Amino acid sequence: MHPNRLFRWEDRDAMRDFVAQAGFGALFAATPDGPRVAHVPVVWLDGETLGFHLARGNGLARHLDGAGALFTVLGPDAYVSPDWYGLGPDEVPTWNYVSVELEGRAVRMDRDALTAQIDALSQVNEARLAPKPEWTRAKSDPARIEKMLDAIIGFRLEVQAWRGTLKLGQNKPDAARESAAHHLDTQGRRAVAHWMRNIK
Repeated sequence: MHPNRLFRWEDRDAMRDFVAQAGFGALFAATPDGPRVAHVPVVWLDGETLGFHLARGNGLARHLDGAGALFTVLGPDAYVSPDWYGLGPDEVPTWNYVSVELEGRAVRMDRDALTAQIDALSQVNEARLAPKPEWTRAKSDPARIEKMLDAIIGFRLEVQAWRGTLKLGQNKPDAARESAAHHLDTQGRRAVAHWMRNIK
């Protein structure tokens, strides 16, 4: 999280939606072998709990049950040239970005909960592909699904701390921020420009 309070994002509903839309991020935890990270798809199981799974052979998997963990999602980001603000020679380069960090306790799921998490994860993502007919487990050989489930371990992340960052030039005058957003548009960084224009 950025230390400047201007950039803090504290709207939990908006952060929850941001994480849901991304559906993917990095999970960090300390292990006896040193810090480890896994890149995982996630799904909200309820308003305060994320579901995810790891390959059984992942270096994090055997140490995660009951451990503290940090899940991060990085949204749009871009380098911002000081020339783009039009404020004179005393500006410096920066990087604008959107991110959310969720800290909590990871708890291993049983087989039924893992199956439900896989179903929820596929259902959320298949819905985004409409009008394509939805893929479900019922379309696969049950033996193949059971073998896949044997190869992974499901976890819940019980979120205890939410930290969001919207570093989008809020410390600049509106006209300067709009100027930088315009230049980002011309560089193909439209998502960052959109966030900059819509920050409240």
